Amino acid sequence: MLKNIPNALTIVRFILVPFIVYYILTGQYITGFIVLTISGLTDILDGCIARKFNFITNFGKLVDPLADKTTQIAVLASLTFKNIVPLWILIIVFIKEILMVAGASFLYGKKLVVSSRWYGKLATVLFYVAIVCSLLIEYCNVNPNITKPLFGFSNYIYIDDCIYYLAVLTTIFSLVMYFRQFYQQGYLKKENLKIDNSENSKS
Repeated sequence: MLKNIPNALTIVRFILVPFIVYYILTGQYITGFIVLTISGLTDILDGCIARKFNFITNFGKLVDPLADKTTQIAVLASLTFKNIVPLWILIIVFIKEILMVAGASFLYGKKLVVSSRWYGKLATVLFYVAIVCSLLIEYCNVNPNITKPLFGFSNYIYIDDCIYYLAVLTTIFSLVMYFRQFYQQGYLKKENLKIDNSENSKS
């Protein structure tokens, strides 16, 4: 029962995705930021519990990164729809994640599971920081009467753009490193790429 706690927290992250999207699309940026933060905290919590109590499972290794990818793409798509994030950033991230999901699904079908690495997590963290900056900046821009007395100015430097660029570079780097890892560990060898047709021949 307790062993399923990390996986349950991962499922909670999936459940929170539509709420985050709704709050962003309706311009409730602070509420969206709060729910996104809760999602991020469940990500940290399930990882800590899984490692501390040795509750790590193949299901968790596969689904946990998928929850990260789903949240990230959904939020970026919402920000792109609101003209906050350039479309090309969403396209690059989407292509990268599709390739990663396809690769992970292929390896999982062969009973091979590749856990996420630090560079993949770094890209996710950078996008999270950039998204948080975007949400806070947009809140300040649409509520100048509230934020100007607090900060003393109404024009904000778009540091989120710089973080997005850095996150995109890290994303491309992580994709290259994952494929390098697949190759070095023999996952891309011809014998591993062969499809077992033994069951089909019996039928």
